Order: sequence, then C-alpha cells, then structure tokens
Amino acid sequence: MNSWPVLDLPPLADTFDIPRLSLFDNASQSIKPVKAKDFYTMYVCGITPYDATHLGHAATYLTFDLINRYLRLSGARVRFVQNITDVDDPLLERAIRDGQDWRELAASQIELFRGDMVNLHILPPDEYIGVVESMQTITDSIASLIASGNTYRLENDIYFSVKADSSFGTRSHLSESEMLRVFSERGGDPDRVGKKDKLDALLWRGERAGEPSWESPFGPGRPGWHIECSAIALRYLHNSIGSPVPSDCTIDIQGGGSDLIFPHHEMSASQAKIITGQEFASHYVHSGMIGLDGEKMSKSLGNLVFVSKLITQGIAPAAIRWALFSSHYSTDRMWNDSLLAESTQWINRLRTALSRVDVAPTQVIISEILTCLANNLDTATALLHIQQWVVETERGATGGEAGELSRALDTILGITL
Repeated sequence: MNSWPVLDLPPLADTFDIPRLSLFDNASQSIKPVKAKDFYTMYVCGITPYDATHLGHAATYLTFDLINRYLRLSGARVRFVQNITDVDDPLLERAIRDGQDWRELAASQIELFRGDMVNLHILPPDEYIGVVESMQTITDSIASLIASGNTYRLENDIYFSVKADSSFGTRSHLSESEMLRVFSERGGDPDRVGKKDKLDALLWRGERAGEPSWESPFGPGRPGWHIECSAIALRYLHNSIGSPVPSDCTIDIQGGGSDLIFPHHEMSASQAKIITGQEFASHYVHSGMIGLDGEKMSKSLGNLVFVSKLITQGIAPAAIRWALFSSHYSTDRMWNDSLLAESTQWINRLRTALSRVDVAPTQVIISEILTCLANNLDTATALLHIQQWVVETERGATGGEAGELSRALDTILGITL
C-alpha cells in the first residue's frame, strides 16, 4: 500500500533545548517520560475505509503526528507504521448498501484519506499496510498463537483465549461487566454459544456465503480485527532494523482513539504478548473523541464533519489543526462553527504578524512551545503562548525573527502558513 508524500521539516537551531517528552500511558494511568533513545517505534491504528476522513480521525492522527515530530526533533529516528482495515464488516455492509464492490469502495476512501493527510500536513508512516496485503503475515501470527496452545476452534472459527495473558485487563482498567458491555458494543460476540470465555477474541472467521475469504492452513476465511494489528505491528516493528538494543517491550508507542482502548488495544496487546513473551508497548496513548454542537459525533447520528468538505469550503488546514489543538488531545471535546471561526481568526492574525519586518522576540516563544509539547502534548497552553506573541507583535514589540518562528511552527506543530 502506498503512503503519502514525505514532508521536509525545517531544522531548529542547535541553541534550542529539546526537553524529554512525557506522555500519558493508559496502562500505568500516569504521565511518564518516554525513554531517551536514538530509535523509536510507533504503531497507530488506521481507518476502516468505508467513509471519508472525519474530525475524529483527524484529531487522532494529528496527535501522533505531534509525537512523531517531537521525537524527530530530539534527534532520534522514528519508525512509524499504520494499518488500514481494508476488509471488515462495516466496509462490506456499506458496499452492499450502496451496490458497490467493496474493493472499489475501500480504494476510493483510502485515496481520499491520503489527500486529507497531505492537506493536514501529517507526516506519512514509513509503512502503510493494508490487511488484504497482509494475509500471510496474519495467518503466520495465528499459527504462532495456535502453537502456544491458547486457541480453540468453534465450528469453522478460531478463538484466542484472552486470559492466557496474565496482564489481560491491566491496559484498559475495566471491570469484567464493563468489558462485556463494551465488547458487545464494539464488534464483539460475548453471547456466542460455545465460547470458553465470553471475552475470547475471534482470530479467524471461517468462510461465510457472500463474504470475501482467503485460503489458510485453518481453512478459508478472513481474520478477526484484533489479530490484524498484532500481526502487522510485529511484522514491521518488532526487532526493527536499526533498533540499537533489545527492549522489554515490543514497541515504544501504541496509539489510536480512546474508543480503541477496549477491546481492540487490550486484545491486540494480549495476542502480541503471547507471541513474543514481551509487553506490547511501553506507552499506550489515546486521543479523545470529537463531538459536534454538544452531541457525540458518529456515523449512526449522521453528524460527522469531514476534513475534505471543510477544505473544499475554503477552510485553511492550519485552522483545522489550530482548532483541534485548542483543547488537550486526551479529552473528549466539542467542535462547532464558533471554534472554527475563532481558530481561523487566530491563523489570519498569526499570518499577518509573521509578515511584519519587526516582530516580538521569537526564541522565547519557541522554547515555550517546546516545553508545552514535552508536557504530554499540552497544545492548548502552547497556543496561548502563540496568541500572546501575536498580541505583543501587534502592539509593536520587536527583537524577534519572523522566519525563525514560522519554521518552528511548521516543524513542531505542523502549522504551515
């Protein structure tokens, strides 16, 4: 699968100190520093391509774009992998509804997603991997789990016994009853007769009439959701070329929206741990959900705001980034017209300020932005510092270099004017 074009990041002057990055880790329920390393691995769950990129997607991928940029600023290499769930029930259901081939629907939405990522100035993954092209990788991982003795067959399907992982549940911190409820709401089958444990995860779905299927050592069918990410992450990140020393975790950062904490990230981490014998990630990082005008934003409610439509309406990508950065990445937050209008105004004022010959001091503001980002990506406070700089410039303060700040905003925050 092709990624999107690489972006060049303007370098910061060597005089700037890059503080150690700290991020909230859902497993430990704490903000903890990311270990100082020369090489990092990051896996971020991608889209199921049955609809255009909405603001919830944008908020997630902007969060991990900031992490990617910051780690690179520290002088480290980052190997970033993202998947595409290009065969799944929602995609198949949408294709049937619209009378379209599921492959064509997926291809069209993946191409639209790439365009949205380019417009939003998001750094591309080193590997952008579809499930369809990864069947051998996935079936190899399933075979490893079968060999471990922690699977069982139910009719033509194969399940993973999640509690074979002694750490199961420690990444999401839900009670058994909460797990069952969320599992049922998010694609699970806790009430299927014959399962050894209601929470066991589907690894391989035996062939059903009218559904796509692939040959495998376990019979024709297609993979379950959670093993897809486990397998792709292990294939492209575990013992990555260039990683200087073995780690106690398979990867450094596992990321996605907070709706993936359970069951997806919990179960994919458990599967990976059984395969490798290591904890899957050092940090489990999640972005909050985006609502619209006081309501949850969802496909079922039909109130999604799409990135491509905003850009078609003439909204600057920088204004979208600003608006989503105006609250902390981990919080559930609302989108509305007034937020977008205010963000657009600040982008316009910032652009005007940066066009001046004489501007307020810039080295201090760049250092303040770096300090905020290092503190669990505190973009809201960083924007307040930028606003203050704009106001000081408008009032006639001098001593700065506009190009220096413009380059820093591009490199650190991805705000290109």
